[in-house]
Amino acid sequence: MHRGDLRRNWQMSKAMEQIVQVYVRHQNRRALENLRKQRQKLALELRACARPGYDFGLPIRQINEEIAVIEAGLGRLVIAAKAA
Repeated sequence: MHRGDLRRNWQMSKAMEQIVQVYVRHQNRRALENLRKQRQKLALELRACARPGYDFGLPIRQINEEIAVIEAGLGRLVIAAKAA
C-alpha cells in the first residue's frame, strides 16, 4: 500500500467517524441504518465485480471498516436509549 493510499483511507475513515458522530448526537437511527445498508450494498456489488486482474480488496476493506464505525454508532444509540 502506498503512503497516499494510507492517507486517503485515514481521511475517509475520519470523515465517516465524523458523520456517524453527528447522527449519534442527533439520535438519527434511520440515517445510520440507511448509511450501513448503502455501504453493505456497495461491498456486495464490488464482490460481484471481482474478476481476474481486478483487485477490489482495498476498497472492500475500507467499506467494511466504515460499516464497523456505523455499527459502533448504532451501538452507542442503544446504550443511550437504555440509559434514558
